[in-house]
Amino acid sequence: MTDNALPAALAEISEDFLDLDENSRLELLLDFSRELPELPARYSDHPEELERVAECQSPVFIRVELDDYGLVQLFATAPQEAPTTRGFASILVQGLSGLSVEEALAVPSDYSQRLGLARAVSPLRLAGMTGMIRRAQRQIRLLAGHE
Repeated sequence: MTDNALPAALAEISEDFLDLDENSRLELLLDFSRELPELPARYSDHPEELERVAECQSPVFIRVELDDYGLVQLFATAPQEAPTTRGFASILVQGLSGLSVEEALAVPSDYSQRLGLARAVSPLRLAGMTGMIRRAQRQIRLLAGHE
């Protein structure tokens, strides 16, 4: 899948990162970390409803819903003291929410490699983002009856 085939929000995020030098890319990732929305009360009051992303070094939890129109809604939580991981979670919340099931399932699991952060972020952190995508897509398949 080429970047042109990515859903618009994820393609735009990828382009924003690639237009910057490495140091500025890290700053943009930190900006995303500050944009991660708070969980809705139905999940913040019931954290057991969220799935832990074991591939992440930091405690990251996600939950996918399909809205009344069959569009993906992704919710995530990550600690403030883990801004890189939190930034990745925010990118996915912004990039996957509002997509159709088919669009979300077509996002490549290596999307994190398309942000140009390979030299600035540890491979373990990049693997964590891959884990977030895979877990979200697994939840989407389950909700959509594709498994």
